[in-house]
Amino acid sequence: MSKSESPKDPEQLRKLFIGELSFETTNERLRSHFGQWGTTPDCVVMSDSNTRCSRGFGCVTYATVEEVDAATKARPCEVDGRVMKPKIAVSRGDSQRPSAHLVVKTVFVGGIKEEHSYTN
Repeated sequence: MSKSESPKDPEQLRKLFIGELSFETTNERLRSHFGQWGTTPDCVVMSDSNTRCSRGFGCVTYATVEEVDAATKARPCEVDGRVMKPKIAVSRGDSQRPSAHLVVKTVFVGGIKEEHSYTN
C-alpha cells in the first residue's frame, strides 16, 4: 500500500485481537473468515518462535474503522470449531492504563433542541 493509499484511521483503531483460536487455525483461514467484513491488509496467527506452533491467538487489521465495527458486531463467531469474541487490540503499553479496558455504555449528548424527538 503506497502513502497515497494509506488508511485515514490509525492502525490501533483498525486492529482486532482474536483470542481462543484453535491451534490448527492458519493465517489464511483467519483472513478468509474475517475478510467477510472488509479488507484485511494484515492478518496473523501468532506462533511460538521455537516450535512454530500456534499460540492460540492472533490479530486482524482492517482498512477502516467501519469494517472493525462490522466485525465486532458479528460477535461471537466461530472459526475451526472454536467460538471467539474479537476485541479491539490494545498495545502492551496502553494495557497498563486502567482506562484502556473500559467499555462505554452511556454517552451524554447535550444541546439538542426541543423540537427533536427520541426514538429507539
